[in-house]
Amino acid sequence: MSSESNVGLQSNGSGSQNCDRGYLLTEQANPYSQNLDRLSPLEIVELFNQEDLKAVAAVGKEKDAIAQAITVIANAINNGGRLFYIGAGTSGRLGVLDAAECPPTFCSDPELIQGILAGGMNAMVRSSEALEDREDDGAAVIQEKNISDRDVVFGITAGGTTPYVHGALKAAKQRGAKTIFFCCVPADQFPRHYDIEIRPLVGAEILAGSTRLKAGTATKLVLNTISTGVMVQLGKVYGNRMIDVSVTNSKLEDRAIRIICDLTSLCREEATELLERSGRSVKLALLMHWKGVDVPHAAQMLQVTKGHLGRAIT
Repeated sequence: MSSESNVGLQSNGSGSQNCDRGYLLTEQANPYSQNLDRLSPLEIVELFNQEDLKAVAAVGKEKDAIAQAITVIANAINNGGRLFYIGAGTSGRLGVLDAAECPPTFCSDPELIQGILAGGMNAMVRSSEALEDREDDGAAVIQEKNISDRDVVFGITAGGTTPYVHGALKAAKQRGAKTIFFCCVPADQFPRHYDIEIRPLVGAEILAGSTRLKAGTATKLVLNTISTGVMVQLGKVYGNRMIDVSVTNSKLEDRAIRIICDLTSLCREEATELLERSGRSVKLALLMHWKGVDVPHAAQMLQVTKGHLGRAIT
């Protein structure tokens, strides 16, 4: 099957594609797991561990593209844009998960990074994999989200062919948005179309075609790296501390207090009092302590540096 015919996989609007995807790397049979059904539990664990190492190595080979994605997304957000992950099945669920974890970790606006899953939120817990074949639905959600040239759309599809994802990416390009494409197949198995492409080639899965395994692991690694890297660029990290942590429960309150204690040498009681005076903002509390200012002055200083604590204290 040629690259041109591969493109045709995405062209049938809302219909399903009855075609042979056996040429894809993600659909190959893994020679190391041919006797999987005869392995002991310990042997299964050992095999998984060996194969999972390949996912980490494959992500490492994509470091330049991943770094480029961090830069593009951070620049977009700094200029009033948003990031949208979009996918179906496991790929889409991992995008939704990464987006959902940003507000509590970095106190970011939930609208800033959003996950879009074919089938909506019901598909997080109930299989609706048939919806991935609906290219028109992918295009429609781009219009629904009013995506513009300020935004970034990050399509996730392990095998590279998901029509829903390509419908969304093509519609986003037409609106001038930056597009990022993640898959686990080489370029010669699926042609290049988008601004940035991240292709960790994890190889055949232990369970043939089950891309929730190594491909899913690689997806999680890449999304974790990108979202954290973006938040670092946006000034939501000081050293290696999450200074914009959302203090919404006892665990996060404890973490906030410990961050203040560690960075200021205050005792726990003093750190707790400072956190309360700051309106439960670790970043403001630190700046108030280091600069000897009140909340309004600390907030003004951070506004000047676009939220970068390191720049505010220099």
